[in-house]
Amino acid sequence: MEIRTIEQLTDVTDPAWGEIQEAIKAAPVAVDVLPTDSGADTLHKLQVTTHSTLGGIAYNCGGILIDHGWVRLYGGGGAQLPSIAEASGITEPSVPGALIFGHDVLGGRFAIDGGALGISPGEVCYFSPDGLEWEGLDMGHSGFVHAFLGGATTKFYDLFRWEGWEADTKALKPDQGFMVFPPLFSRENPEVDFITRTAVPMQEIFAFYETSAASNS
Repeated sequence: MEIRTIEQLTDVTDPAWGEIQEAIKAAPVAVDVLPTDSGADTLHKLQVTTHSTLGGIAYNCGGILIDHGWVRLYGGGGAQLPSIAEASGITEPSVPGALIFGHDVLGGRFAIDGGALGISPGEVCYFSPDGLEWEGLDMGHSGFVHAFLGGATTKFYDLFRWEGWEADTKALKPDQGFMVFPPLFSRENPEVDFITRTAVPMQEIFAFYETSAASNS
């Protein structure tokens, strides 16, 4: 693998960040962009250019909070969210088997399949807390980002929201989520209005679902 310099990764004629900013401005849902001071380091580890949506987000922001913070997309990292490289366990420039680039407040995770997930290389996949497995979303990273900025979260999470979810979610920190009981995977037809929800660190939620998935495999 030839390692490109940060200058090579950013010297592009059509950087994606401008288009991303326009999508954010036009978004029908609430969107917040987090700052970063480690975008260059993250971009170098990922070895993608700023012409790509992935590179544009990694280089220019710490992350993007979509729909009152229900979905958190990673970028260059910061005090509130890990970088894409950190979330994916990348410490040196490399091509991982799966590139984790975001999560939602219920513990679902988003990743680009690099071969390790067994879906399709380059396809965005979702680890669902109700199914405890990775599933393909039939789109690439750029299509996913623009779809979710365009309001796709409403349909995607229709069965998992409750009255007042906006205020509840907005009150969370980006590194917090909702631990629900009974767990979503234990309910055939989730009635979210009657599930107990507790705000806890995201790492605690991730660990719970990873353990549950291993037990069910």
